[in-house]
This record gives sequence, C-alpha cells and structure tokens, in this order.
Amino acid sequence: MKAWATSFLLLLFTMSVGQAADNMKAFPPAEEGMIRYVLLLPRQADESVYKVELIIGKIAQVDKQNRYFFGGKIGKETIEGWGFTKYKVSKLGPMAGTLMAVDPKVPKEFRFITLGGDPYIINYNSQLPVVVYVPEGVEVRYRIWTASANVMKMEKG
Repeated sequence: MKAWATSFLLLLFTMSVGQAADNMKAFPPAEEGMIRYVLLLPRQADESVYKVELIIGKIAQVDKQNRYFFGGKIGKETIEGWGFTKYKVSKLGPMAGTLMAVDPKVPKEFRFITLGGDPYIINYNSQLPVVVYVPEGVEVRYRIWTASANVMKMEKG
C-alpha cells in the first residue's frame, strides 16, 4: 500500500476514535448499582442496510428442556443538550419460563437468558456510540443484521 494511502487510513481511524471519545462526554457514568456498556460500531459504506439488535440478559442455571426469559424492558432516553440516545434497563424482572416436566436427575446447565418479548432493533450509526445502562450482574450482547442486496418484486394477486 502506498504511504499516502496508509496515512489517509490512519487519519480516518484516528478521527473516528477521537470523535467517539468526544461523544462519550455526553454519556454520564453509571449510577450506583448500574453498569454502562459502550459499543463503537465500525464505519460501513452503506449503513442504511445494517441494524443492531441489543440483547440484554444474564447467565442462569436452568434445565435444558424449558425456555426461559426475564421480565423487563429497554428504555430509550434522549440526553438533554446533546440529542444523543442512551438505552437503559432499570430492573431485570423475575425469570419465567415454560413448564415442561423435567427429570430431576438430569443436570442443569448454565445459559444466557434474555429479556422476553420481541427483539430490540436499532439503527446502525457508526458516528455515535451505542450506550446501554443495566443493573450490575446483567450483560449486554448484540447482533448485527444486514439486508440483502437482492431486492425481489412481488407478484400482483
């Protein structure tokens, strides 16, 4: 790679890391009993075809047969004076699950149990950090979704 191209790429990377650090000033530290998670997304050529799924949960020891979930919801707040969005789970509710009969002799396993309900999908924006506040002991995971370039035509019915 030519020296000027390397310098240009280094400049772009430095600018985006510096910009992310400046943007973090808008996000307050986590309150007592809470943890702040931060996701810095890499720049994409066309960010409109990407989405981010936030997955909130906790590791719990459960049986293999039943499906489990936690009560709770992800709140979305705008930071005054900045206009940036932060996400917050104030409380992880009780764990619930299906009630299939399980042989009590079968050993339990540790699994990541998530919030119940529909997936929480947000727009992809590499210009701003994704900041999520959760209670201590709770994890934030994520998944990147991408739309296919293949757009198909529906037939008239």
